[in-house]
Amino acid sequence: MRALPRDLHPVAWWLWAIGLATAASLTTNPWVLLMIVGVVAVVVTLRRTDHPWARSFRFYVWLGVAAVVLRVLWRVVLGGGYPGEVVLDLPEVPLPDFVLGITLLGPVTGEALLAGLYEGLRLATLVICVGAANSLANPKRLLRSLPPALYEIGTALVVAVTVLPQFTQSIQRVRAAQALRAGDTGRVRRLRRFLVPVLEDTFDRSLALAAGMDTRGYGRSGTASPGERRTTGALLLGGLCGVAVGVYALLDQTAPRLLAGPMLALGAAVAIAGLVSAGRRVERTRYRPDRWQGPELAVVAVGAAVAVLGWWVSHHQLLVAYPALGSAPEVSLTALAAALLGLAAVAVTPPPAVTR
Repeated sequence: MRALPRDLHPVAWWLWAIGLATAASLTTNPWVLLMIVGVVAVVVTLRRTDHPWARSFRFYVWLGVAAVVLRVLWRVVLGGGYPGEVVLDLPEVPLPDFVLGITLLGPVTGEALLAGLYEGLRLATLVICVGAANSLANPKRLLRSLPPALYEIGTALVVAVTVLPQFTQSIQRVRAAQALRAGDTGRVRRLRRFLVPVLEDTFDRSLALAAGMDTRGYGRSGTASPGERRTTGALLLGGLCGVAVGVYALLDQTAPRLLAGPMLALGAAVAIAGLVSAGRRVERTRYRPDRWQGPELAVVAVGAAVAVLGWWVSHHQLLVAYPALGSAPEVSLTALAAALLGLAAVAVTPPPAVTR
């Protein structure tokens, strides 16, 4: 029986994208990274809705392309630093003595360019994964899904991630309006006629959003007493300190083991208690709560499986995860499965609902 069209829970799409981004962060293999980008593009094409924020994915792709170009240019400007055959011999600019170890321009080797390309491609893949989550997930439903204690922080985050989709929508409206009327054909004047309405429309939408949020009571602290606020703040601060100490002890093998797992667990428990205490003073109602169903759990499982396989490849197949710059990168069957497994999100999710 074919599933009815509906929008998936936004947290499920974010967890799926985080799983793919985790796998991408654990490798510099260009073939694996390009396969992850292709998988993300296919899933976004087949499962995004027709809402305005779903159209912002290509802008994240262009941001990824810009990251690759800038990373390669960075290697050229700061010199290669990698031994090998020189492919671009530039004059070196002398620098003062207090910046020893840094060279400006100079000979650039092919290995240096490949290193910049691999690193830029990894960064671009991370950006594209975030863009996929932003295109697939409904930001308003994502805000409703956050715990009460994180509601104010979540509001700021949702406003931040919706800036680019709103900017995209403003550009489309201004282009459609200018296509219906004639005007200056000069490049400078045409750019001014385009930028001013786009910025004006963006500011108007931001002011309308701020006014609507203020009307609905966002940012108000509720009826908590000063003692309750101090207790909540102390719990959150103590929990964060415990988590920081526990994470540091886990990373530093010379630290006492008592400060690792036990301190991390204690800090997490205290932080959760602080979040529960902070959530009691936030009053909100839900008319139609989002339910987690089978497709949401399957999408999260797919993202987690991709992250686990990527971690396994980075620890057991180092030459595949981090290929040498002097030879062609290789791809193992496990790495191929880790990249292509993300396509299973299309098979386990229903088609998106159409609003028009």
